[in-house]
Amino acid sequence: MGSPEHLHATLKKMSLSTCTTQLTPVYDPYEPDNEWDVETPLKNRRCDAEIPAEGKESSAVVSTSMESVSEHGVSSRVQWGSKYEFILSHIGFCIGLGNVWRFPYVCYKNGGGAFFIPYVICLLTTGIPIVFLEIALGQYFATGGISCWDISPVFRGVGYATTTVVFWLNIYYIVVLAWGGVYLVYCFAYIASDLPWTTCNNAWNTVNCLAPNYTAVASGNVTLDASNATVHTDPAVEFWEKQILNISGGIDHLGGVQWKLAVALLIVWIVCYFCVWKGVKSSGKVVYFTALFPYVMLIILIFRGVTLPGAMDGLKYYLTPNLSKLKEPGVWIDAGTQIFFSYAVALGSLTALGSYNSFTYNCYKHSLYLCACDTITSFFAGFAVFTVLGFMAHELGVSIDNVAESGPGLAFIVYPKAAAQMPGGVVWAILFFIMLLLLGLDSQFVAIEGFVTALVDVYPKVFRKGYRKEIFVASVCFLWYLIGLLTITEGGMYVFQLFDYYSASGLCLLWIAFWECVVVGWFYGADRFYDNIQLMIGYRISPWMKWGWQYAGPSFTAIIFLFSIIKYEPLVYNRLYQYPMWAQIIGYLLALSSMMCIPGYMLYKICQTPGLLKQRWRTATTACIPDRPEAKKAKKVTSFDLLYINGEEQHTRT
Repeated sequence: MGSPEHLHATLKKMSLSTCTTQLTPVYDPYEPDNEWDVETPLKNRRCDAEIPAEGKESSAVVSTSMESVSEHGVSSRVQWGSKYEFILSHIGFCIGLGNVWRFPYVCYKNGGGAFFIPYVICLLTTGIPIVFLEIALGQYFATGGISCWDISPVFRGVGYATTTVVFWLNIYYIVVLAWGGVYLVYCFAYIASDLPWTTCNNAWNTVNCLAPNYTAVASGNVTLDASNATVHTDPAVEFWEKQILNISGGIDHLGGVQWKLAVALLIVWIVCYFCVWKGVKSSGKVVYFTALFPYVMLIILIFRGVTLPGAMDGLKYYLTPNLSKLKEPGVWIDAGTQIFFSYAVALGSLTALGSYNSFTYNCYKHSLYLCACDTITSFFAGFAVFTVLGFMAHELGVSIDNVAESGPGLAFIVYPKAAAQMPGGVVWAILFFIMLLLLGLDSQFVAIEGFVTALVDVYPKVFRKGYRKEIFVASVCFLWYLIGLLTITEGGMYVFQLFDYYSASGLCLLWIAFWECVVVGWFYGADRFYDNIQLMIGYRISPWMKWGWQYAGPSFTAIIFLFSIIKYEPLVYNRLYQYPMWAQIIGYLLALSSMMCIPGYMLYKICQTPGLLKQRWRTATTACIPDRPEAKKAKKVTSFDLLYINGEEQHTRT
């Protein structure tokens, strides 16, 4: 009697190239036995390809060696140098700016500690199963975010949709790093004097600028009333809007490029390029610093925050549960969308990361541990944020409601202003912006890697020769930089918000995630995918994931998607500026550019497939993607039949 664990151990210990025992793959009867061929784009491989004769070898040499090259000069796919590179890359990608500037505010706004109830429910039913799905799919087939969906070719549009979303994301996400870089330069420039966002005697300040007298407010000698707040402007706000953004009156007044931001953006793009230009060979080394150092910064900021006056009041606002909020649909919508933002699903990048794993890597345990790590990090990031907000409210003598912000408002107005009031404020400001840069940097270059991997795996013959991949990466980075210049004009903030609200919005991610679950759960087959996973990790996982793919995932994403449409509100900047209709139409087109890839490609595939409609559908939904070489060789190690007796699976060696 043989067990899956024994098979898994055998795969690790034996030289797979010497295996000759034939396997009867009774558990995967529909899988085509195509040879792995890096020369042929996956989109051109036929599902009915001729099965090669016994002993016939493919003309292309594929190896896990980094330097392996076929006789046609096509380089093979590489793998991570170690499992820690994959772990840290995943941590760096998922744990980004949203964990610091979005999750704590969403938690506070939706009932404090009570928000964790819908959040955990969405996490268990939708978040973890989809994260695991994307990683396991990439690992089993060793291919990127487009070609992996040839498990049901009519749904290859899912891959094009994720690639479109990450294309837009790469344009504007990196702009935050340019802003943070400029702030960091100002911190060092004013290291021996008052930080520039605390005073009103600068060239960019207006006559309405009024620096709050924190000492007087704290002592009770001065009160800040609402009438003063409407007349005067804070120096931190003026520094952000007039010196950094030089913001115009609206999106229809773009104005000129802010050249200090253009230089900062160029520098960040150059750094990102050299992080990814060699693929995982380069990015896998960088993450040892970019993924771990932000944790050091976060721990330091938490310890500093809890020692500030008013910190406990801030934590009380953050954590006190308001169970009545659970009756509001908006809380559940925010919980679901926050899961997708926090775990970076439906972008194709997790599939790309998983595709560089070794075949026997336990991606199941990895997904569980990494999702737990992401949630815990988001939770404790709230301590760093709300202790500081509590301090700000204490110093100003106002409610935390008046200082609580999310997004750029938190990162570039509230937190810098709070840091300036701490003893040694410039040091805390420097630490905060270093953390901000590193959090964003690894998220950015992993997103770039996901986009590049998706296209390179579709056209390996084009991009895996010589220095073509490096040139391709440089070209797309330069293209993104040129488009990104729109976001650093005088009206650039309005463009940035337009991209952020529509192009990579919760609606797009929910739509894509719904189809991911449907394709794997129902068209490729959840049981069939379970067999693939068992071949990789050596044992059969619990049915929890299968239920998530088939039922919970599609249901939750569909419900939240529909509620989001019902509760849709047009984009507003800074609670006051209403976007013109033409700008909103552009936003709709940005969202549809990814969402329409799925039905659009489905229609295209059906039309170009020969035969009657029923035959076309059957052909278009039949997998035409080959196993990775290790999977084929693993099936030759031994054969085992899956027998189901009284609902229990028995494994018998033949």
